[in-house]
Amino acid sequence: MPGRIYVANVGANASHPFSSPLFEDGSFEFLPIPEDRQLPDPHAVRYRDLRSFNEPESDLKSYVPERLWGTSAHHDPEFKTFTYGDNCETSPRAASLRQMEPGDFLLFIARLASCSRRLPAPSTRPRRPTTYGFYLIGFLEIEEVLRDVRCRPVARDLTRFSENAHLRRGMSDDSLWDRFWVFGGSDRSRRFRRAVPVTRAMADRVFTAADGSPWRWPVNRTELQVIGSYTRSCRCVVDPCLPGHAARAEALWEWVREHEGPARPIGPTRSTR
Repeated sequence: MPGRIYVANVGANASHPFSSPLFEDGSFEFLPIPEDRQLPDPHAVRYRDLRSFNEPESDLKSYVPERLWGTSAHHDPEFKTFTYGDNCETSPRAASLRQMEPGDFLLFIARLASCSRRLPAPSTRPRRPTTYGFYLIGFLEIEEVLRDVRCRPVARDLTRFSENAHLRRGMSDDSLWDRFWVFGGSDRSRRFRRAVPVTRAMADRVFTAADGSPWRWPVNRTELQVIGSYTRSCRCVVDPCLPGHAARAEALWEWVREHEGPARPIGPTRSTR
């Protein structure tokens, strides 16, 4: 049976003074949230250190206020070694991730802002409305899990998960081995080249509320607000063991293939559970 599909809402959101940019050709850059403290070198990843996925020789400082260039970024998920960490033991938002097993999928949704391919100098930026939307940006096919981390991991785990933001935090301060979990992806994990839109039509085909009912779309709320509300907490959205969910999984992966234009297959192609 193909693995379950979980969704985690990641990256800069409406509370931050910057946004992850979405370009006209569907490509995008991912900007993580700030750390809750300044981490010391060499454990910090600062906003000035972030590199463009589309143009690796370039940085991402054009999309972040200059006053934040030296701020520590919570670089999670990271798509170099494909890891994601969360406070599954202490944060109700992430508690359901404790149920994830190898073979499951963790799909990342992020709020992106439409903009031109390259931003002009700050003084000449066009004054025009920015359009926001939620998009799928990549996934992990879970291969291994580091659970309830309370102290410095063994050498093998330090090596495997060293790029993850939670490991960087712990290495900077022993008090930050704070029962977090880290998930490692297989070599089939992906950072999408093009953002995959999450629309009302797509959500109605694929997603349900926590109680299994369809999403509700109140007339006094925008689609962006509804999608953000339903994806605020990490949870399983497709479980192939449940009636009708196999069709939901196929609809989801087909939607991703349609919009992302994969260079290699996306989604389950073999039995993983």
